[in-house]
Amino acid sequence: MVERLVPDDLWELFQRVVPPAPTRPQGGGRRRHGDREVLAAIIFVTTSGCTWQQLPSASFGPSGATAHRRFAEWSRARAWAGLHRLVLDELGARGELDWTRCAIDSVTMRAMKRGSLTGLILVDRGRYGSKARLITDRNGLPLSVGISGANTHDSQALVPLVRGIPPIRSRRGRRRRRPAKLHTDKGYDYDHLRRWLRLRGIRHRTARKGVDSSQRLGRRRWVVERTVSWSAGCRRLHRRYERKAEHFLAFTSIACTLIRYRRLAK
Repeated sequence: MVERLVPDDLWELFQRVVPPAPTRPQGGGRRRHGDREVLAAIIFVTTSGCTWQQLPSASFGPSGATAHRRFAEWSRARAWAGLHRLVLDELGARGELDWTRCAIDSVTMRAMKRGSLTGLILVDRGRYGSKARLITDRNGLPLSVGISGANTHDSQALVPLVRGIPPIRSRRGRRRRRPAKLHTDKGYDYDHLRRWLRLRGIRHRTARKGVDSSQRLGRRRWVVERTVSWSAGCRRLHRRYERKAEHFLAFTSIACTLIRYRRLAK
């Protein structure tokens, strides 16, 4: 089970970003569970959608409380962001990333316990929720991911998401972090966003309100919508149960990393 959820290649990458284990007094305390077993337990929670209490410790070793504690420690240490960058670097070095045409999209989840970075879902009887947003390359591989409250307008998320693309290795030449072209829907139809993209040398294809039809818009943006569907395979993202925004962002980052790693493992 552990080797299936955390293959050797993924484990080698994670070892480069995981923080060192704290030192303990010699001869005191119980044995610390291995990081690979805990990582497998965290991935199982992400993909299955089970709670930490429902984690089958007999299959992994660590209990749900131990896995959650280590998950919180690694989230504070930004281990998931580091893994995100390493997998992107490996894909970039192999020439698997296509920067010619990127797209941006978002998906709304209900926040069952509210918490930080939540807001009212106006189309869902006033319930609270969060939005997960991402930018993908032409093949649908996530380049940047972020979260916000459900009541945050899409136009406010474009600049942070584009800036959130890390410098990624290329097969030849310098690292790259700017797409050649960005496709957006009507929620980003604002002149100041077009000017901001042009100043950074990014061509844009923004759907215009009252002019462009939604059917034509989907001809290029279907790849990001497919990626959103892929991320739904991680059932932990169907609802937000985390009060802390950094924990919900961690689950979103893990889901995107798994999508990228599948391409890397082919």
